Amino acid sequence: MELTEAISDYINKRLEGVKKFAKGNEELVAYIEVGKTTNHHKRGDVFRAEFNVEISGRKFYTVAEEEDLYAAIDEAKEEVTRQIISSKDRRQTLFKRGASSVKKMLKGVSKRNPFTSKY
Repeated sequence: MELTEAISDYINKRLEGVKKFAKGNEELVAYIEVGKTTNHHKRGDVFRAEFNVEISGRKFYTVAEEEDLYAAIDEAKEEVTRQIISSKDRRQTLFKRGASSVKKMLKGVSKRNPFTSKY
């Protein structure tokens, strides 16, 4: 399948939404592969979009297959965005939980050591 200017522009426009998750000093590297797959299990054209995004060492990968190339690109972009948001929320939750545990230990409320998870 030949990569046209329209497809390239569409992919770049979709990547603008992903770039907002990389903060100013964080490096974002994205590898995108689009193409037409074999119609082994489905009738008609089946298009595939693979997004492999790396933001400051954290890797996110997704694959989408649709009957329309643009729909496959949109679905892959939404999935990789969901993965990035989920990862960010998880890191914030773990940081807050650890900070709360340290605060309780310093106050003397809890004797649990947050670094070893032992009492």
